[in-house]
This record gives sequence, C-alpha cells and structure tokens, in this order.
Amino acid sequence: MRILVTGTAGFIGSTLALKLIERGDEVIGIDNLNNYYDVNLKLARLERIKTSSLFTDLRADLEDREAITEIFSKYQPQRVVNLAAQAGVRYSLENPRAYIDTNIVGFLNILEGCRHHQVEHLVFASSSSVYGANTLMPFSVHHNVDHPLSLYAASKKSNELMAHTYSHLYRIPVTGLRFFTVYGPWGRPDMALFLFTKNILENKPIDVFNYGQHRRDFTYIDDIVEGVIRTLDKVAQPNPGWSSDKPDAATSKAPYQLYNIGNNQPVELMRYIEVLEEQLGKKAQRNLLPLQPGDVPDTYADVEDLVTDVAYKPDTSIETGIQRFVEWYRDYYA
Repeated sequence: MRILVTGTAGFIGSTLALKLIERGDEVIGIDNLNNYYDVNLKLARLERIKTSSLFTDLRADLEDREAITEIFSKYQPQRVVNLAAQAGVRYSLENPRAYIDTNIVGFLNILEGCRHHQVEHLVFASSSSVYGANTLMPFSVHHNVDHPLSLYAASKKSNELMAHTYSHLYRIPVTGLRFFTVYGPWGRPDMALFLFTKNILENKPIDVFNYGQHRRDFTYIDDIVEGVIRTLDKVAQPNPGWSSDKPDAATSKAPYQLYNIGNNQPVELMRYIEVLEEQLGKKAQRNLLPLQPGDVPDTYADVEDLVTDVAYKPDTSIETGIQRFVEWYRDYYA
C-alpha cells in the first residue's frame, strides 16, 4: 500500500515507517523537523529509513493547508497514519498556541485531505491523557472522557471529536489510538526515562514528581507500533448495534473506532526507577516533588477491545524494555 505517515522523524513515526517499509509498503513521510527537542536525534531517526526506495521524505507543517493539500493531491495515499503533534503535557502550560496550531488546525488539514482523496482508512494518535480526571481503573475506551486536565489532553480529545464528525459526514473509516506512556530506543529526550538516564549517568539528581507515588502503564515502542499496524490493516466499520439512547463512546453508526494501546500492567514510578538503576549500575539522587499541574496520578489501559478485534495485547516487560533502551542510549551517545 501507499501510506502517508505524518511525524516520520518522531519517536513512533520513524519506527512505524521502518516496519511498514520492511513489509513492502510505500511510505510518504511528512515532518517539519521543529526544534521542540534535539533536531539531530530526529535526523538520525530519518537516516534509518531514508535509504529505502520505498520512502519519500517531505518537509511540511501540518497547519500549512496548501502544502498538505498538494501532498495529498500529488501522492494519492491509500491510507493515512497521523502521528505528528505538539507533544508534552507540561509544555502545553507554557506554549498553548502550539497545540492549537498543530494538533487542531493541522489535524483538520489531514481530515480534509482524507475527505477529498478517498482515503481508505485514517488512523490517528490520541493519548491516555484524554482520561484526565477519571479515576475508575482500568481506563476503558467506553468511559466518558469529558474532563481533560491539560490543553494537550483537550487537543487530543478534540481530534477524536473532529474525526468522528468527518467519519459521520463523509463515511471516512477512522481509527483513533490512545497511547499509554511510550518508551524505548530512539525515544523523546523530554520524557522521564530519557531524562532519568541522562542525569543518573551525569551524577545529577532526577526530578521525581508526585513524590514517586504515581503509576504509569509504560508501553514499549515496538508494542505500540505493532498495535498501529494491526489496527491500520483492520479498516474501521460502523457498529450496527450502536444506540443513540445509550451511546458507546468507542464506536458509532459511522465507521469510527477507538482503541487503547497500553501494556495493561501499571508500574509504580519508584519501581521503574529501580529497574533503570539496575541496568545502569548506578543509584539515582532523587529530588522528590509534588504532582505537576496537568499530570494525572495513575494510568492503566483496558485493552480488551484491541485483543478482541485485532488479536493483539502489548506484553513487553519494563525489565526488557528498559534494558533495550539503556543499550541503545549507551551506543547512541557513546
């Protein structure tokens, strides 16, 4: 297939592009190489895939309507995976407009491209952040998610609403994926595992928010990508049993579907740090801090629908995942 992937210099996007190319798909990749974090890391990710004749590397901002329109018109993708976004809960408190520009205006341009070019299936990245103030565990795609706690989360919830509208009006098959705390080799430098590793190796203290008392459903990068590919291959269908009297938040009479992709095994942050210390052979100096504004205490993914519909359940342990990350980190920054 010819698949348009946005965010191909990103953590998830570069790994996904590599896997799609390995199985013989043609990937049209879009990235703007912004400086939210180290551009050299983004370029190094692209180097893994740029040598393939099946990869086309394009520079564009999602919010550039003319550029996105031209890309859809020229390349006519059969399917689209939208991963490009302004990421980060804490950064959304400092620079909210970036989230509106990329995550909402940019996503509208992707939807319009799908609408006007008969795209077979759009898969887009949502986030576990949409669960916001919810405390009923595990988080289910069938739960109400109307109380986000950050603008980042609100932008991802907006994506889900916008996608459903286009699916309803124009019968575009759409699948939204709520990712849970992705980690692993080639990860983002602003995320905890990366920050912790860097500081421990440099004998600097690590900031441990919520005094280390929260839990995260840490999900390994390869598990995330496998979930994306499996759901991409299963084109979203209308739910014939959907009722407007008792509306199911995860499905619709339109060809629209939501899934959680998480490890389904929440881990206490202190345990996560202990495993990292074991792999590094060094103890961390812990700077215990209160919960950050916009953060949630715990995340825990219910993946029953993912198992039922695409026969897949992420299962990489943090012991294995952190070991692979540390090996990559030592090699990359040798």
